[in-house]
Amino acid sequence: MAGFVLIPGGWKGGWVYEPITRRLRAAGHAVWPLTLRGLGDDDDPAPANLDAHIGEVCELIRRADLTDLQLCGHSYGGMVITGVADLMPDRIDRLVYIDAYVPDDGDSAWSLTSDGFRARFVAGARADGHTVAPPPGFDPRARPHPVGSFLQAVRLTGAHRQVPRRTLVHLSGWTETPFTAQYQRLSEDPDWQVHVIDCGHNVMAERPDELVRVLTDASTAKTNSP
Repeated sequence: MAGFVLIPGGWKGGWVYEPITRRLRAAGHAVWPLTLRGLGDDDDPAPANLDAHIGEVCELIRRADLTDLQLCGHSYGGMVITGVADLMPDRIDRLVYIDAYVPDDGDSAWSLTSDGFRARFVAGARADGHTVAPPPGFDPRARPHPVGSFLQAVRLTGAHRQVPRRTLVHLSGWTETPFTAQYQRLSEDPDWQVHVIDCGHNVMAERPDELVRVLTDASTAKTNSP
């Protein structure tokens, strides 16, 4: 059975993966859904940045001595899993980007996203300058997101490319997606396994069974190599 570390996107905690966590554990898999620093109920979000989020995932992996991991990131979580993979590629069997940013060295969520989302970040940070308020209509459990983690550039040596498998899950059913060009590029890259699910950005709530099939169907088949 596989082990899954699940990293949420902006404004969300590990709770967003509950439908996925429940299904994977019922199938016998080990699962660690994380709430990143600054996004818990009692956290102070001001000091958290991308480095802090990468560091706490690395600490979990070291502390629990995890290996052969499926490291999954949704949306902003793609920045985090890439940074983790660059620091400990030997611990990770597959990177899964769930409608997530796929950065190169020097990229940030800010630089990779669309003008519409950059405007949303700016508007959301006006209240305190430290956090970006959740967009209207979000789950009430959502929390203001540390602005530094959206702005900070990731530093990569290239070691993340040693991870044997890379999977992109593209969610095609929302008009504001900033990921269309990325999907088109990676769908032509033989080093990537690309899946399309026709739903909005919150696939965990909208299409949990389809996402679990993607996560588990390929978990034992090494179809790509760097």
